[in-house]
Amino acid sequence: MGNKNSCCSYSSPQPSHRVIIPFEETLPEGEVSINNLQHISEREADDGEADPSQDPMAKTIFIEKSKALENGLIRRKSQHQIADLRPLKKSSSCSTIYLDDSTVSQPNLKNTVKCVALAIYYHIKNRDSQRELDIFDEKLHPLTREGVSDDYDKHNPEHRQIYKFVRTLFNAAQLTAECAIITLVYLERLITYAELDIAPSNWKRIVLGAILLASKVWDDQAVWNVDYCQILKEITVEDMNELERQFLELLQFNINVPSSVYAKYYFDLRSLAEANDLAFPSEPLSKSRAQKLEAMSRVMEDKITAEALKNGFKKWSSLDNINNFGGCPRRSVAILS
Repeated sequence: MGNKNSCCSYSSPQPSHRVIIPFEETLPEGEVSINNLQHISEREADDGEADPSQDPMAKTIFIEKSKALENGLIRRKSQHQIADLRPLKKSSSCSTIYLDDSTVSQPNLKNTVKCVALAIYYHIKNRDSQRELDIFDEKLHPLTREGVSDDYDKHNPEHRQIYKFVRTLFNAAQLTAECAIITLVYLERLITYAELDIAPSNWKRIVLGAILLASKVWDDQAVWNVDYCQILKEITVEDMNELERQFLELLQFNINVPSSVYAKYYFDLRSLAEANDLAFPSEPLSKSRAQKLEAMSRVMEDKITAEALKNGFKKWSSLDNINNFGGCPRRSVAILS
C-alpha cells in the first residue's frame, strides 16, 4: 500500500462462516427499551478491556490493528532477508522552523480524511472475525441501484476506494476535519459496544452512520438526513432514519467525546500517517504564517477566557505579572535567540 515496495503478500483472515446477529440480541437484557437505558453518567465501565473511545489512556483499536499487520510483514521480510526500502529523512541543522498546516484544533481536511480512511482499511484488513448486523449489510440495504455482486463480502476494499467514498461524503456535505476524527471515535465505539466487525459487506453503511451522527453532533449547521439522500441517490429517508436510530441504540445513546479522547485520536492518526508514509507536508515558517498562527492563538485564548468567565471561573493573572513575596518585581524572562 502507498509507496512501499515489497514482494510480500498476505491475505486477510477469511472466516469460514459469517455470523449475522439480530439487532435485538446485541442489547443487554433490560436495555432494549429506550426508557430502561441508564443515564450516561450513571453507567459503569465493564471489567474487561478499557473502551478507547471513552478512556484517554486506552490504545485506539486502529493503531493495534495496524501494528499487528505491520508485525506480520516484518516477520515475512526477515525470512526472505528483504531490506527496508523506506527513504531516509533529511534533518535540518539550521534554525528554520518547518510546520504543517494541521493542528489538533484545526486539522488539515484532506490529510485527516485520508488517515481516517486508512484506519478503516486496517479495521477491515486485519479483522479477527466477521460478526455483522442486518442494518449494516449492503446486500439487504443497498446504497446504489445496481446493488452489490454475489461475492461482495469476499473482497476487501483498497484504501483508495475507502478514501474516495469518505471524501465524496465530506465534500458534498461540506464537513470539517474535526468531524472526521469524531466519525472514527463513533466507529470504534460501535465496534466495542455492539461487538461487531467492519467487513467488506458492511463498511460503507457503518461509515455512513458514523458520519451522519458525527455531523449532527459536531457541526453547528448539521446535515439533514434528506441531504444524504441527495448525495446517495438510491437511499431513502426512511432508511437513513432507521440507520441513525439503530446506530444510536447500539451506542446506548452515548455520543459524548471527551477532549482528551479527541486529542488521542488526532495524534494516533498522525502516528499512523507517519508509519505509512502519509506524513503531512511541512513548509518553512514564513513571517505571514507566523502572524497567522499568533492571531489564531490569540483568538483561542480569548475564547477560553470568555468561556471561563461565563462559567464563573476567575481569570488568573499571567505569571509574569505576579510579584514575589518580598515585594520586588519579578525579573523579566530572558529570550534566547
